[in-house]
Amino acid sequence: MTQVTRLFDFPYYQLEKYNLDKALVTKKNGKWEATSTKDYLAKANAISRGLLRMGVKKGDKIAIISMTNRTEWNIMDIGALQIGATTVPIYPTISEEDYQYVLNHSEAKYCFVSCEDVLKKVLAVSGNTKKLEDVFSFDELKNCNHWSEVLDKGKDESNQNEVEERKAEIKPDDLATFIYTSGTTGRPKGVMLSHNNIVSNVLASEKRVPLQGGSSALSFLPVCHIFERMILYLYQYCGIQIYFAEGLDKISENAKEVHPNVMTVVPRLLEKVYDAIVSKGEELEGIKRKLFFWAVDLGLKFEPYGKNGWFYEKKLGLARKLIFSKWKDALGGEIEMLVSGSAALQPRLGRVFGAAGMPVMEGYGLTETSPVISVNQQEGGGWKIGSVGRPIEGVEVKIADDGEILCKGPNVMQGYYKDPDKTAEVIKDGYFHTGDIGEIDANGILKITDRKKEMFKTSGGKYVAPQLLENRFKQSRFIEQIMVVGEGEKMPAALIQPNFEYLQTWCEENNITIGQNSDVVVNDKVIAKLQEEVDDANSDFAKWEKVKQFRLTPDVWSVDDGHMTPTMKLRRKIIKEMYMDLYNDIYGR
Repeated sequence: MTQVTRLFDFPYYQLEKYNLDKALVTKKNGKWEATSTKDYLAKANAISRGLLRMGVKKGDKIAIISMTNRTEWNIMDIGALQIGATTVPIYPTISEEDYQYVLNHSEAKYCFVSCEDVLKKVLAVSGNTKKLEDVFSFDELKNCNHWSEVLDKGKDESNQNEVEERKAEIKPDDLATFIYTSGTTGRPKGVMLSHNNIVSNVLASEKRVPLQGGSSALSFLPVCHIFERMILYLYQYCGIQIYFAEGLDKISENAKEVHPNVMTVVPRLLEKVYDAIVSKGEELEGIKRKLFFWAVDLGLKFEPYGKNGWFYEKKLGLARKLIFSKWKDALGGEIEMLVSGSAALQPRLGRVFGAAGMPVMEGYGLTETSPVISVNQQEGGGWKIGSVGRPIEGVEVKIADDGEILCKGPNVMQGYYKDPDKTAEVIKDGYFHTGDIGEIDANGILKITDRKKEMFKTSGGKYVAPQLLENRFKQSRFIEQIMVVGEGEKMPAALIQPNFEYLQTWCEENNITIGQNSDVVVNDKVIAKLQEEVDDANSDFAKWEKVKQFRLTPDVWSVDDGHMTPTMKLRRKIIKEMYMDLYNDIYGR
């Protein structure tokens, strides 16, 4: 059996152990098209041979930019990696300026794009790139070479021996990929990850998230991010059939078609699913409505391992049969586990999805840690809602005197590309400094409390942890996004993007006539309702932490408009600058 020590070993291991007919499945022209493990490797080897004939040497950089996850991405990844090239996945939604920066900084030699939208951005900057020689597309486009040209160059197998020689030369500690962090400030940093960084993370994570060969997964989180990418290698290692969703807007539809057993999610998605389900519940009448909200209230009290006692479990069984089974059906009916990462999961979501029979295993990590540092697990009492679980095998975690989480292990990056100074800032005495504040309980379970850099001090000298406040406030269905402000000011305050869709329904029910979003955010009745929600959330915090004032923003915060990073983190500095008039109004300037 192949010993997995390098990333391209995963599909070879899968071929020997599982040999799937449906290893990678993408929907094209309305039909799911499956690629077997055997064909996956045959095409990856053809790509390798083609790239060699195009002059790709060990250490050359190959950029891959795809708007959605797809089979071709994985074939390109393995084909490039096994001849010693370094793959550079790039977020498709970043600006043209950032495209140019990443392509130049990484010194990408070739670039593979998914579609016309991505190609336009690449072509717009290609004249200003230093090393880029050519661009290929996965879709058939008139103004771009198709990636099949590389496959065709590799049809002749006479140089397969060179591919094998290259593979044999690659060591586990060799550089495999650059992952450019989206960053909330400044230029993206190129995180250098070796084969062993990611492989060690996959093998340790597998013990926490046991998956059965022959099961299926639906993949939709950006594969250019290390979280989903590591998960795809994990699926391959476990013999899981991988279906690629058509897009975020098609997740429910696709899930009903493929009936996945597992999905990776981010908290924002679970929030949207939960809100959509509750909205439908509010349309019910009579006994059906009462039953629905009885089940929801029961779910919000859920604790793993039957800790609420036999009577609660009896009621939960009834709720699952009558109500929660329909929730599972909305995601295909076969979900056994959801794995959440990228941001803090609100405990209420962990409870209600757990109650619905779709346990959410929340984990924690960073791009620089390949990514997993810790993750919950159902077995062995390792599932604690509101925590990120115990550190995975081989990874040491300790809490610094100031509360910062420090990490040491084979998953820690080699450094930031071309930036030894920034590398030295975060890796000290062998420990990676995460920038997150946390605590470890008596059972060794880690809990994140805030971002070190995002904590601020008011003019009264009191520290405020904005993420704690924001996660609580976002439990309100009226609040879509919120940013707590107040550094150096007399009090904490907040900029809030309301949930305009839900507000529209609420206004109709309360006979309130509203027009554009700009009218909504200055409506006295809307502001009064939001004040009620703010007051309710404030009750959970100490006097100095409470949000004393807020202002509503008329825009929907988005990645495209610069409010958020591609991983849905707030760009705090930019948001504050965008709404400086509202900020100044709060503080009477």
